[in-house]
Amino acid sequence: MARPPAAALLFAALLAAASADHGAVATGVFQVRRKFPAAGGGDIGAFRAHDGSRRGRLLAAADLPLGGLGLPTDTGLYYAEIGIGTPTKRYYVQMDTGSDILWVNCISCDRCPHKSGLGFELTLYDPKDSSTGNTVSCDQGFCSATYGGLLPGCTTSLPCEYSVMYGDGSSTTGFFVSDLLQYDQVAGDGRTRPANSSITFGCGSQQGGDLGSSNQALDGIIGFGQSNTSMLSQLAAAGKVKKIFAHCLDTINGGGIFAIGNVVQPKVKTTPLVPNMPHYNVNLKSIDVGGTALKLPEHIFDTGEKKGTIIDSGTTLTYLPEVVYKEIMVAVFAKHQDITFHNVQDFLCFQYVGSVDDGFPKITFHFEDDLSLNVYPHDYFFQNGDNLYCVGFQNGGLQSKDGKDMVLLGDLVLSNKLVVYDLENQVIGWTEYNCSSSIKIKDDQTGATYTVDAHNISSGWMIFHQQNLLILLLVTMVCGYLIL
Repeated sequence: MARPPAAALLFAALLAAASADHGAVATGVFQVRRKFPAAGGGDIGAFRAHDGSRRGRLLAAADLPLGGLGLPTDTGLYYAEIGIGTPTKRYYVQMDTGSDILWVNCISCDRCPHKSGLGFELTLYDPKDSSTGNTVSCDQGFCSATYGGLLPGCTTSLPCEYSVMYGDGSSTTGFFVSDLLQYDQVAGDGRTRPANSSITFGCGSQQGGDLGSSNQALDGIIGFGQSNTSMLSQLAAAGKVKKIFAHCLDTINGGGIFAIGNVVQPKVKTTPLVPNMPHYNVNLKSIDVGGTALKLPEHIFDTGEKKGTIIDSGTTLTYLPEVVYKEIMVAVFAKHQDITFHNVQDFLCFQYVGSVDDGFPKITFHFEDDLSLNVYPHDYFFQNGDNLYCVGFQNGGLQSKDGKDMVLLGDLVLSNKLVVYDLENQVIGWTEYNCSSSIKIKDDQTGATYTVDAHNISSGWMIFHQQNLLILLLVTMVCGYLIL
């Protein structure tokens, strides 16, 4: 397709800058906090490195390592404070929709940090210190189900081991244990009571790469993937939850809600999940910029090996195939031919005075079953200093040959929307929403609908407001007949 001369010059400038350095239900809560602070500058290169490890973890399971990517200064990864064991000890675990197990650092861990650069002490889990903790042996059902059969050389005295090598070179190795997961069950509007459920999780005995660093260390990772090993799947199999969860991440005021269970208000329109995929894959059909459809190759968004579109709240930026990235950038900056681009720690940045929402176009992603995702300039740009804005879209073609044809939609485009993952019906959907307001959750045990406010559901919101506390609502099912 022929381009006007001005567009061609803009396109060349963009490329130069971008590549310069190259049942019955009750409700319950967890407290979830943002890992990095909100806007305020800082070393965005360090943020880039951390998001690179996060993205490597997501794509490694799909054999798509795409490391070395960035994290904007006004967005952070989120982590939950959970309780494990009897007596209960507190652990801080990263929320991750791109992986499938919960694991925490174990007492026998080699290279596990004891302190975090985030300012709190870390806890090493010891199964012997918990009266309800047990090691899972390799001949138990969980192990054989996880690995598709009995492991070679297995005896009753050997633990069920796990080893994960992530795409960025970091790794975790350990063995599975079972213990009680502790949480606060909502007993009414703003009221909770203690609750627990037995789950199987990883006891990490050795961490490699960034996972062994204390800089931004956490006690572990909690995976919300679709596998039977995930906490969500285990709680659903035990009759504790519906296999539905939702998040609403507020980048305007900070905080938000992360809910497991039946969110009844607001309602969301949905699109089907692609069957038999390890992540939350959807069928992207087209993209508009400023109301005009981009002219893209016919099969650019087809799902296949190393192709397709993934929704993942754990990844911060948005990654696009090179041809899609180029077309979007040209369309976005078409009316700003005088802008000079700068490479700021591998981010494409520019000076701009005024409201970006007034000066740049809205981008709309169109999905199967007529579901649209509107992405506004304040979503796809992030501010990094006075009048300095950087682009949150990344050219996947410059990152890795394995991921060059993938579309990965992260926090930047999902924020300020309620996103619902309905695994029971294999659909995902969203709606634009004020994530500082309330949602409604149905208690199927009583039939009541509770109004849950992101700011007031827990006193912890006020205590940790400066850390942009996020509330995780756990909707628990207590129907005994659902337990297998």
